[in-house]
Order: sequence, then C-alpha cells, then structure tokens
Amino acid sequence: MLKAFSIFTGTATISIFDIDAIKHRVSDSPDWWSMVEDEILETNKGNIAFLSLGDDGGYSIKLSDTIKGEIGKLNLNFPSGNVFIGAGEDTSGGGLEPDGSDAIEGETLNFAPGNYSMKFARSGNVIELCFEPTTDKYNFIKELVRI
Repeated sequence: MLKAFSIFTGTATISIFDIDAIKHRVSDSPDWWSMVEDEILETNKGNIAFLSLGDDGGYSIKLSDTIKGEIGKLNLNFPSGNVFIGAGEDTSGGGLEPDGSDAIEGETLNFAPGNYSMKFARSGNVIELCFEPTTDKYNFIKELVRI
C-alpha cells in the first residue's frame, strides 16, 4: 500500500482530480457537479472522477500498486500532478478549491503530470484506488459511477 487516509463525506461522494484540470470550475456554483450532465461531461473529458458511494459517512481511502477485484476504472488527466482525493463537497467550485485547511476532507497528493488509468474497488467503507500511467485521457460513461 502506498498511502492510506480517512475522510468524511456528507454528499456520499468521493472526487479525484488534478487542481489545474478543474480550475475552470472554481467560479462555477459550489455544487456544479450535482448536475448529472456536468458530472458526466467533466468525467468524460478526463478532468475529474466522482465515485458515488450510496451513503454519507466516514471512509478509508487506500492507494495501492495493484487491485484485485477492481469494480471499474476511469481515465484522468493530471496536468500539474497536484491531485486532490477526498469528499465530493470539497470539489473546486463556488470560488473555492481544496487548500489543505482542516475544513477539507481529503488529501492533495503529488503525481508526475500525465494521463492515468484509475482502477477502483470497494469493501465496506474502504475504497481502494490504483493509478497507472496511460495514453488514454477520455472516458465514455453515460451514467454516474456508483460503487
């Protein structure tokens, strides 16, 4: 395991994004991503990934080198390598973006800039993520990603 941390979400959602990839949404409404078409649009562009969890509450996030029993994968573009993984409500918007303050539920991690395939799995309240470099940036989802 590369990293593990805990978060609490009041929106039953985890978001994963490079701060620069979603910067164009900072001036948007705080909950822009609650509009299904906006969430799918940005996910398909490879700018962000939202994992809908079904329930609010505390979750453990584990970053691993490999995942056995993955339930899905999404491609992401990390232009700066400054990547936030945390509660959906802390997604950039409403003039705010994750800033490392105590109010933010999640962590900002450093990756080499580039495109990544993010595999994911869930066991109870443990969400496991694995990032592997890829040449693919885009996704072709038609529905929200629920895990």
